[in-house]
Amino acid sequence: MILELIQTAALLLALSLLQGLCIRFLALKPRIAEIASGVVFGSVCLVGMMIPITLAPGVIVDGRSVLLSMAGLFGGPLAGLIAGAIAAAYRISLGGDGMLVGTLVIAGAVALGLAYRAAWTRGRLSRQLLPLFVFGVLTHALSILMIGLVPSQSVASVYAALGLPYLLIMGTATALLGALLHDLDTRLHNERALRQREAHLRAIAGAVPDILFVLDENGRYLEAMTHDEGLLYRETDKFLGRNLHEVLPGPIAAELLGAIRDAIRSGRPMAVEYALDTPKGHCIFEGRIQAIEGEEAPRTVVAIVQDVTHRATLEQERRIAAIAFESQQGMMVTDADTRILRVNKAFTEITGYPAGEVIGRPASILHSDRHSPAFYRDLWAEVEHEDLWEGEIWKQRRNGEVYPERLSISAVRDDHGVVTHYVGCFTDITRTKESEAEIHALAFYDHLTALANRRLLTDRLHQALAHADRDGWRGALIFIDLDDFKNINDLLGHQAGDELLTLAAARLRAAVRETDTVARFGGDEFVVLIEQLPADEIAAAAAAEHLAETLRAKMGEPYPIGNQRYVCTASIGIAMFRDRAQTVEALMRSADLSMYESKRQGKNQIRFFDPVMQRTVSERLQLEADLRAAMPLDQFELNYQAQCDGEGRVTGVEALASWRHPERGLVPRDLFIPAVERCGFMPALGRLLLEKACIQLARWAGDARFGELRLSLNVSATQIYAPNFVADTRALLEHTGCPPDRLVFELTESMLLTDMEHAIETMHALRALDIRFSIDDFGTGYSSLAYLQRLPLDELKIDRSFVRDLPANPNSLAIIRTIVALAHALGLRVIAEGVENAAQFEVLLRNGCSGFQGFLFHHPATIEDFEARPPDRA
Repeated sequence: MILELIQTAALLLALSLLQGLCIRFLALKPRIAEIASGVVFGSVCLVGMMIPITLAPGVIVDGRSVLLSMAGLFGGPLAGLIAGAIAAAYRISLGGDGMLVGTLVIAGAVALGLAYRAAWTRGRLSRQLLPLFVFGVLTHALSILMIGLVPSQSVASVYAALGLPYLLIMGTATALLGALLHDLDTRLHNERALRQREAHLRAIAGAVPDILFVLDENGRYLEAMTHDEGLLYRETDKFLGRNLHEVLPGPIAAELLGAIRDAIRSGRPMAVEYALDTPKGHCIFEGRIQAIEGEEAPRTVVAIVQDVTHRATLEQERRIAAIAFESQQGMMVTDADTRILRVNKAFTEITGYPAGEVIGRPASILHSDRHSPAFYRDLWAEVEHEDLWEGEIWKQRRNGEVYPERLSISAVRDDHGVVTHYVGCFTDITRTKESEAEIHALAFYDHLTALANRRLLTDRLHQALAHADRDGWRGALIFIDLDDFKNINDLLGHQAGDELLTLAAARLRAAVRETDTVARFGGDEFVVLIEQLPADEIAAAAAAEHLAETLRAKMGEPYPIGNQRYVCTASIGIAMFRDRAQTVEALMRSADLSMYESKRQGKNQIRFFDPVMQRTVSERLQLEADLRAAMPLDQFELNYQAQCDGEGRVTGVEALASWRHPERGLVPRDLFIPAVERCGFMPALGRLLLEKACIQLARWAGDARFGELRLSLNVSATQIYAPNFVADTRALLEHTGCPPDRLVFELTESMLLTDMEHAIETMHALRALDIRFSIDDFGTGYSSLAYLQRLPLDELKIDRSFVRDLPANPNSLAIIRTIVALAHALGLRVIAEGVENAAQFEVLLRNGCSGFQGFLFHHPATIEDFEARPPDRA
């Protein structure tokens, strides 16, 4: 029986080896392998059960417990169940008294194997020989106990039949089979781990960004992997197995071989950088070399090589940018909100601000007040549109000094086009500006007097002619030559002469407007260019002569030179211009000729190039000079012209200013009144005439013949808008005793439009004094019902221009009818001016006019002549 047991154990071991081979082949399919394992174990059980040891009828003993417990331990739950099911099915098919017990033995073996597996999984048991032997003994001891339950059997009889040899053999078989399966399982596990490691290594090698080399310590290429063949210096089949020096340039090969040996010797990774010309172009590579441990000679290394051309280029650009950032130009980097993030050393040198004082602050701290907000709006609009602005700008240093700089601002955008930073690069151009100013001064200004030179004068005269032609104004070119300058220069020396010229230049510059040009033409000749004179020819010439007279007076004042004062008068010539019809050369020649004409006529004179204009302007200036003397000499008086009703009775009188000149005689009103206004004498003349009128009206108040007459007097705009006019008039009425209800102020429509509200306020204040008002020359201005109903008026005067064409002109008649109807509707008197014949009078009378003034009734007369005529008839 023992021999049979040994035979059964050997068979079980052999069949178990076959099962191990089967499992090995199905190792990559774990679920199928588990099922196959169960089938193999079950099949081995069938073979073992087919050559059993029969102890008694129906009692069969075999190696099923060994195999099924190992199926549960090494195969797992599925394999154990399949193997148990196969064995149980076969045992049931055999039948007999031990069928039930045999089936229980099968289930118990599987259950014990699974229990052992659970304990091993948790680390409580190992799968070494001794634990397996003990497990086998216990498993088969349990089988003996179960077999003892078979009818007609007992534990003692079974143990006596099998005994200790059975337990030892089956325990040993279990231990050997378990050891064999454990070894097989370990090898399979190691193979799977190796395959997994190889897969990981392949994945790692595949993830190498550019190239992976394996080389030995002699520099021979053993293996190469890359995703881009264009990065290899040679094709793979042309360098594998060859030495570094046979493939790469000598210096690079020597550097790499040294790094390989350093890595092997130190055990640490070595880094090396080199450049090669590859099929993709010139590339810069960075390699990391690591020795492979645990290998025999020759030792090997793995080299991971990465193309760092882009990074190296960026690094080089960064170094260049860093060097550029610390250049002589000021540099400033801001964020998108123009807060300063970084500045360089030149920034501090130029602005005076240390980095720590400006970082985090807005760039606007550098702004000066030389530019308007609109300038900066336009600047940033261009940066936003073009990503760049370049130009000259005035900035302010830390100490408050304003200086010019050349600035460029660049916008930096991200991949989405959003501005992230601004970079400002600037240079202090103070010295450049000073040099430019010096060059400009040398080119366009006289070095002695700092006046414009002939070149600059010519340029500005060209511009002046163009502007005059375009805008319609006039201008003047005034030539000035110092009289007898040569004598002073010869007598006192050139230094004194230069001092006199400098003083003369200063006087000229101080006497003209900033917009005018004063130039030194050469020697002792100066030129003044006057622009934007009135379009009227006579007015422009008068303004030019006024200025020339001022210059002549200034130049004739004594010059302090040394301890002495010297007089050096000037001869002046004037040439007028208005458009491009006159050339620059002709204009200069004309002014020069007029200046020489001034010298010819005795020096210290002013002459125009045009004799007619010279005479006209001279007469005008003489008239203005006579006006200045007229008031102190009481040359102004009032003439009186009667105002009559339809029956010829005198109802009022208009006081008209007249100027009785001792030499000119009676100067016409249309000649001296414009001159008075032009010279600014109207306020003074108006006060004088009003005083005379008040005195006369006060005298008439005590005369029965004239006491009921109204006296009308023209009041100028300068009077009505004067701040103290009402108070002065009240004082004058009180001083003279003039009856204010007989005093009528005549105003023109146009003068009221200057400041209507002020005029209405003043008129109401005067009306409170009982003064009456009349609108003179009605219909020739800007007549408006809106203001007529607001003004405290008493009468309207129809302008003589409408009366002149009566009765022939129906348009004039229609206007007169309208004015009369309007006056009646407003309750105003109507007086027609300029009535000179009976036909005019008849037409006016028929159309409702009730007041008349003109030569048909009364000429303006002196007070004596007026009072000599009877007041009840014209």
